[in-house]
Amino acid sequence: MKNDSLYLKSKRVFLSSCAALIMLAGCMSQQEEKKPNIIYILADDLGYAELGSYGQELIETPQLDKLAANGMRFTQHYAGAPVCAPSRCVLLTGQHAGHAYIRGNDEWAVRGEVWNYAKAVDDPNLEGQRPMPDSIPTIGNILQQAGYKTAIVGKWGLGAPLTDGIPNNRGFDFFYGYNCQRQAHTLTPKHLWKNKEKVWLDNDLVVPGTKLDSAADPYDLASYSKYFQKDYAPKLMQDEVLGFIERNKDNSFFLYYATPLTHAPLQIPQEFVDKYVKKFGDEEPYIGNRGYFPNRYPRATYAAMVSYLDSQVGEIVQKLKDLGLYENTLIIFSSDNGPTYNGGTDSPFFDSAKPFKSEYGWGKGFTHEGGIRVPMIASWKGKIAPGSTSELISAFWDVLPTLADVAGVNAPENIDGISFLPELLDNGEQKQHEFLYWEFPSYTGQQAVRMGDWKAIRRKIFKGSMEIELYNLQNDPTEQHNVASENPEIIKRIAELMKQEHTSALLDRFKIEQLGDVKDEKKESE
Repeated sequence: MKNDSLYLKSKRVFLSSCAALIMLAGCMSQQEEKKPNIIYILADDLGYAELGSYGQELIETPQLDKLAANGMRFTQHYAGAPVCAPSRCVLLTGQHAGHAYIRGNDEWAVRGEVWNYAKAVDDPNLEGQRPMPDSIPTIGNILQQAGYKTAIVGKWGLGAPLTDGIPNNRGFDFFYGYNCQRQAHTLTPKHLWKNKEKVWLDNDLVVPGTKLDSAADPYDLASYSKYFQKDYAPKLMQDEVLGFIERNKDNSFFLYYATPLTHAPLQIPQEFVDKYVKKFGDEEPYIGNRGYFPNRYPRATYAAMVSYLDSQVGEIVQKLKDLGLYENTLIIFSSDNGPTYNGGTDSPFFDSAKPFKSEYGWGKGFTHEGGIRVPMIASWKGKIAPGSTSELISAFWDVLPTLADVAGVNAPENIDGISFLPELLDNGEQKQHEFLYWEFPSYTGQQAVRMGDWKAIRRKIFKGSMEIELYNLQNDPTEQHNVASENPEIIKRIAELMKQEHTSALLDRFKIEQLGDVKDEKKESE
């Protein structure tokens, strides 16, 4: 009996051990099969050279510099457009601006007083931008179908509240932030959106563009107190980002962090500004115009906003490490267009687009290099070589097929992008673009082509100018010497590409009649 008991006990131990090994093997198998997490962080109006790893000398960005040191820095990466909404549409759909549905900022003004900020706060029918149709898949849709939990935190701008165009209907399981890019003209808003719910914040209504009181001293910091509210949107968004990662630590997830930083207004709690006031010294106040708030220390505040964003990236990386997710997460950081010219920002002071020009006419809003060349950093421990640099010519419309590749699924066929995953992993043959194409039906109308070292621009189209300017970026990166007359064959090829890649926009607002588009005023008003 004693031996039988010992035998049964040993058998139980053996079976328990087998079960444990099977469970462990199952867990390991699940872990091995778990698809990589993806975090895509999109800064707003951050210039090509506003990070230390891209040559910035005045603003401190240690966390993003560390991300670059641990990953790959792209030196020839381009935004989808020179302003917010179309660039984001290109990013999410993989279609360049000659094919995309949204090709410029469209505030959908047929609805009424959409620029009346106070009215739009109370009436969601006046908030947000014209929605993309649901027939166009986004990165969110594709990764959802691949089994990912998906989220966007930050600024949407591609479909107004109460329409089918909200993020939750466009491939994102979770949304927190600004639906409307106009509402993002304050970083202490009255409300944000959480999925389909309007969330009221503990802030007073201070309409963007509100001036200093008439008797206020612009050199007295106390005069600016009304622009500092309790709930700072970038802080609330960061909390939601970290919460989403925590909640989905056992899932494969895709997080699109479309932060409102560093877009004007110049707004951040003063304790973050003080460091740069000490560093830069006193400066002239910004009195306010173009619908943005005044600011006592505009340069110091802008620098503080960049550094604040930098610290948030560091927090995300640390969160991934704490949860054991860092090695299975691809992190990409970029910006939606070049540096801005308004709201008190001073791009020339920071040399924000170096080596390109960043003054008005050369940065945001324009298809010169300063307006569309943007930083891109990709980091993935154990997969991307630390400290590597890529000169691959790439653009926002390449992001969708790249992330589809990472997830192991097919991208839609009707896109313009090429996956740059082989470049990231230094594995396999990297396909390359023959050319990149942009069009922008605003700021007098523009087209642009990048073909090898050649950069061609057609501007002032709305004023009847169809001249194509040509620059050799290798010899002339600041686009100062038009060599079109010396290269007729190159001009001929680029003219063909401009004609080939332009399709008539579905919306009248984005049609360019000088390129042969015919407007349908009735359709536009619908």
